[in-house]
Amino acid sequence: MTDRKIIVQFTILTFFIAYLVSGALIALGQFGYSVHNWVRSFQQFGMNIPFAIYILSPAIASYIVLKKNNKIADFKEWLKTVFYAKNNISLYLFVVAGLALYFLIHIAVSDRTGMGLPFYTFFLSLPGGLIIGGLEEAGWSYILQPRIAKKYGFILSSVIIGVIWCLWHVPLFFIPGTNHGEGLINFWMFAVQLLAFRFFYGAIYKISGKGSVFMCVLFHTMFNASSPIFGTMTMTWTGTIVANAVIVLVSIATVMIYDKKSRRIV
Repeated sequence: MTDRKIIVQFTILTFFIAYLVSGALIALGQFGYSVHNWVRSFQQFGMNIPFAIYILSPAIASYIVLKKNNKIADFKEWLKTVFYAKNNISLYLFVVAGLALYFLIHIAVSDRTGMGLPFYTFFLSLPGGLIIGGLEEAGWSYILQPRIAKKYGFILSSVIIGVIWCLWHVPLFFIPGTNHGEGLINFWMFAVQLLAFRFFYGAIYKISGKGSVFMCVLFHTMFNASSPIFGTMTMTWTGTIVANAVIVLVSIATVMIYDKKSRRIV
């Protein structure tokens, strides 16, 4: 019952924060305000603050709900869990391999080979990728995925959370100034990616043994830092279908192998 209560509280609070703030941003957009447009005026730059709250809503809800239900003692314990980085090197290699595999498949099946930005910008983008993306996993992978997987299993829980994740992203396509701010034109291609990646995040969490939130945060951060570099290569339906299908299959196969080895050890 506790898990169900936490799932419901987290989901409601996350969407309340996200939709409230994003609704205000969309409304302000009708008066010419947009996020990331800091060059024009301080007021425009100020739009990035509520935008950050929207993006951080899963992390904010995660801390509030876990504290309310006495699952953590304080913010320090929450941070320690989210950023616990002592994991086997093989898990780090799995995260990097998943990232490389995804973009290499896109390159292989796409006729778009030019990079959007120089590769060194990946490292410059990591701090921003952590805030605008990575810390979402402090909610999705810390609270939602392991608890729903406990009841519905790996595959069904990945689909359920993938759908929830898609719905949470919808306002992003209507906020002026974002990378997605052109309505729902590219939403379905993006939705395929979101659904597939929930399988990969679930696999990362599963094979970490102790349930490493940090490794999910790391993958999300690295993916967001890589996207501006390889983004033009990922905007084809052929690449989207092939790359994300492979990610799903690799995730399922990895979890099946892990479960088989775990039963053998027991």
